Amino acid sequence: MKCPFCSNGENKVIDSRISKEGNAIRRRRECLSCGKRFTTYEYVEEVLPVVVKKDGRRESFERDKILAGIKKACEKRPISMDRIDGIVDRIEQACQDTQQKEISTSEIGEKVMEELHRLDEVAYVRFASVYRQFKDAGDFFEELSAFLKQKERKGK
Repeated sequence: MKCPFCSNGENKVIDSRISKEGNAIRRRRECLSCGKRFTTYEYVEEVLPVVVKKDGRRESFERDKILAGIKKACEKRPISMDRIDGIVDRIEQACQDTQQKEISTSEIGEKVMEELHRLDEVAYVRFASVYRQFKDAGDFFEELSAFLKQKERKGK
């Protein structure tokens, strides 16, 4: 770590503590050359995979796109933004946990479907109708039938 005042690379840590938000370590340092003190912050680097689209294009992971899709599916449903944010957090964490450099949109879509399936039936069916790109009412009926059979097996 170079001193911001004299650019010397030699310094010592005087104090370390967790930041107020709890997501970083705050370190007070003293330059061994000029004696001036400065603060550094140490963060965990979040490495999210690149998203591979259906047509082969690659894009950076965008949490907001997942959030927008889930919000649209949950529109006019009794679902709080805290619960929606929790879903997006879990999906983002799952993508990060894969340790893969790339992840397909279909993998992300399936994770969203799983989360919505547990959260709300209507939101699940709405998302499925767009995600699965139903061609007609028959496709929609098949998805709904599979959903209802699974629900019966769980005894709801």
